[in-house]
Amino acid sequence: MSETLTPDVCVVGAGSAGLVVAAGAAQLGLDVVLIERALMGGDCLNHGCVPSKALIAAARMAQAQRLGGAFGVTPVEPQVDFAKVMDHVAATIAAIAPNDSVERFEGLGVRVLKEEAGPHRIRSRRIVLATGSRPAVPPIPGLADVPYLTNETLFANRTLPDHLIVIGGGPIGLEMAQAHRRLGARVTVLEAADFLPKDDPELAGIVVARLRAEGADLRAPVKVAEVGRAPGGVAVTLDTGERLHGTHLLVAAGRTPTIDRLDLEKGSVAFTKRGITVDDRLRTSNLHVWAIGDCNGLYAFTHMAGYEASLFIRRALFRAPARLDSSIVPWATYTDPELAHVGLGERAAREKHGDAVRVLRWRLGENDRAQTERATDGLVKVVVGRRGRILGASIAAPHAGELIQPWCLALSKRLRISALAGFVPPYPTLGEASKRAAGSYYTETLFGPRTRKFVRFLAWLPLVKR
Repeated sequence: MSETLTPDVCVVGAGSAGLVVAAGAAQLGLDVVLIERALMGGDCLNHGCVPSKALIAAARMAQAQRLGGAFGVTPVEPQVDFAKVMDHVAATIAAIAPNDSVERFEGLGVRVLKEEAGPHRIRSRRIVLATGSRPAVPPIPGLADVPYLTNETLFANRTLPDHLIVIGGGPIGLEMAQAHRRLGARVTVLEAADFLPKDDPELAGIVVARLRAEGADLRAPVKVAEVGRAPGGVAVTLDTGERLHGTHLLVAAGRTPTIDRLDLEKGSVAFTKRGITVDDRLRTSNLHVWAIGDCNGLYAFTHMAGYEASLFIRRALFRAPARLDSSIVPWATYTDPELAHVGLGERAAREKHGDAVRVLRWRLGENDRAQTERATDGLVKVVVGRRGRILGASIAAPHAGELIQPWCLALSKRLRISALAGFVPPYPTLGEASKRAAGSYYTETLFGPRTRKFVRFLAWLPLVKR
């Protein structure tokens, strides 16, 4: 016998976006039902951000053992126990999982339904779809007939690949390629277009050069014509006729929204193959339905899922004016060096603002902290418009995901370049590179002929005692 529930808010999907809405609404005193058919925490906790960064951390420890020579420390080839590496990955997930657990959310007053099509009928004035996304599988002949990995299965693998072939040169593909290479695997990455296509090509080139220097075989543009089984693994045939043999195949060719089982037509909710259609308030074509996170196809980032969830709370629950601001969207790729970006890139800025755009650069080789750590492959690149308005920033550097954050604040608060040029960072830090990039905006004016002439004039004036 079915049970009818009438919560104030019904959330479908317990990933990053859905959990923020459920927790926020419940703590505001509303009756909340949360529906999740699979794992609490969604892709980020179980198959994405958390396990991938845990694997990257293990790979960084391995790589450090190879790089001691420049510091007077004898380098050694690390002995990697891949099964224990994956134990570390699993332990990291387990440490974070209680924050996203059924028990925690029931403790907040949320009714959690672990089902897809269960015995409940739910009627609510506010339905939030937060069903996330899943790996996209390209239509490559033979792919369905061979064993292959995606981010959803990669972290269950406990055998170090002898040769990992990666299809896709975006963030996931390159992060996992570098991590496995550092842990001892031979790695080949096949990309149909450009590596890291959403990022500034100048900075993406720094990352690609590092991976190649570490021994990864990166190929672009190449087209995979066919995939088939081979002794000990898989065979990938390129359209040139070249045939590559690998022990493992990772498909990292993007994401697709998980919306196919929602029967959206019955709820008059418009959608396309890119995701559920929403306005800048994240409301769908149905007045009572919102779509947040990956399922709306806007930004497949965990931090954006949280941001969109906060917009729903502000707009739908507090009735406050809150709209999605695409100009403040940041992202980061956690290779080494990391690559981070916020706002407009150089190309987009020139298309929108024309000759008013100035590009500021500061290379990491000119940063003292980077020199001490021999981590000088990197660049801070800032795009500035009229009257010093900050339009965007990109950074290739160690910890770029941390270094980009002052630029995120600057864009969200509509600050001008003077704000980043005028703050005082501690010395020696990598963050000084951002200040130096910002300060270069004033170099021509400050040290130009007119200023020099004026300062010489001032130098001849009598000193005044105060």
